Amino acid sequence: MIQELFDFITQRWDFLLPLIYEHLQISAIAIVFATIVGVSIGILIAEKRKASSLTLGIISFLYTIPSISMLGFLIPVTGIGNTSAIIALSIYALLPIIRSTYTGITGVEEDILEAARGMGSTAAQILWRIKLPLAMPVILSGFKNMVVMTIALPGISSFLGAGGLGVAIYRGITTNNLTMTLAGSLAVAVLAFVFDILMNILESFFTKRKHSRKQKRAVAVVLLCILLAGCTTMLTIPSKKDTIHIATKPMTEEFIIGEMLKQLIEDRTDLSVEITKGVGGGTSNIHPAMVKGDFDMYPEYTGTSWSFVLKKKEIPEHDILYKELVREYKQQYHLEWTGLYGFNNTYGIAVTKETAQRYHLKTYADLASVSSRMSFGAEYDYYERDDGYDAMVKANDFHFKKSIDLDIGLKYDALLKKEVDAILVFTTDGRISDPDIVVLQDENNYFEKYYAGTVVREETLATYPQLRSVLELLNGQITEKEMAEMNNDVETKGRNEADVARDFLVKKQLLEVTK
Repeated sequence: MIQELFDFITQRWDFLLPLIYEHLQISAIAIVFATIVGVSIGILIAEKRKASSLTLGIISFLYTIPSISMLGFLIPVTGIGNTSAIIALSIYALLPIIRSTYTGITGVEEDILEAARGMGSTAAQILWRIKLPLAMPVILSGFKNMVVMTIALPGISSFLGAGGLGVAIYRGITTNNLTMTLAGSLAVAVLAFVFDILMNILESFFTKRKHSRKQKRAVAVVLLCILLAGCTTMLTIPSKKDTIHIATKPMTEEFIIGEMLKQLIEDRTDLSVEITKGVGGGTSNIHPAMVKGDFDMYPEYTGTSWSFVLKKKEIPEHDILYKELVREYKQQYHLEWTGLYGFNNTYGIAVTKETAQRYHLKTYADLASVSSRMSFGAEYDYYERDDGYDAMVKANDFHFKKSIDLDIGLKYDALLKKEVDAILVFTTDGRISDPDIVVLQDENNYFEKYYAGTVVREETLATYPQLRSVLELLNGQITEKEMAEMNNDVETKGRNEADVARDFLVKKQLLEVTK
């Protein structure tokens, strides 16, 4: 494992380095904002103590909100991406800096303050020349804890399409790439450790009396300039004018298709492409972001759009469904379907070979007869869909003793480790090919069809009309078998999704071999 980790870091350094840089940028912006706001609030409530209890209570309450929940609350307000991550990090960073500033100032001995007042010092002079210098060790201690925490926390923000090392962690989990997950986690741990050491050095420097106030001020100014310079690069560098923004769900298959779209567009047009891979919540977060204009296109499934987005109950023949889907997407959301790739990635239910043999399971009816003795696992969003878990168990007379929320990248491992008895799968999953996994027969065709295709903003197609013909190149090109094989290449063989996508496009003669 150590050798694999070393090989990954050395071979994929071009992948990790930009993530490290973006991770530090996001953290730096949050640190600067939290420090300015937090110290200001800390000073205010220390000077006006009547407001201290309420203020600290509110901040403490916000601090108790789980990070994943905080991100979920922010999505409708600030959308997908780095902005929501920075706001969430800043909120969590406020408590330690506010509390340390308040504690440090209020801890200054009253005798010292009385002496200063007796010598004619003003309130402002007492604050800046006595209270803050004496409180500095406590403030710096809180600042150090805040910085280390802020460096470590952004990993979760990849859930909503933000950058940083969480991308490597989350993508590794999704694609069953343990090495990628470990590399991202190790990088976060190393960064936190390094900054912990740096903060200890700075704390020691600013608290030792042998260094003059002038020296301390000069060091503080230099550090502030460096920090602001790092933040400014993220805030001031404009997006490339002719850049197409693609979003994908947290699925191996979508990572691959996203790469196909990127490579085709960049090969056949002068446009550049940026991909936000693995947006948590899938359609529930990507669709609103598309309508808002945060993304230009993404791979979607007809069944999901019909039942989850349009909230349709009746399911007609697929040809009729697709025509209606195209019409309503244009009419309601100003989004276009540019065609379908060819494969149907519908749902299925899988058990281990051992479980299938023990209970003689072949069909959903067989499963229903023993379901009360079994647990069932699926992705988080499946339990919230109108056509999801509740509808499935009712229609098939399932009575599972327990249902478990599982990340898409972990459900197969959970099944094979016997942590769950049955799982929801996709019919193009690469790991279905595992001989120890049995996909049960959907004898009554309960699950509707989920043909994949590209959804694009009308505005994007109007601005770049050359895109339409490029996107249509993928129509009808991918079979279920081909998609499953590509997924397996990434999830089981550990291949890079970009390389898998390129090989397929070359095979289909959609890209030149030299490209």
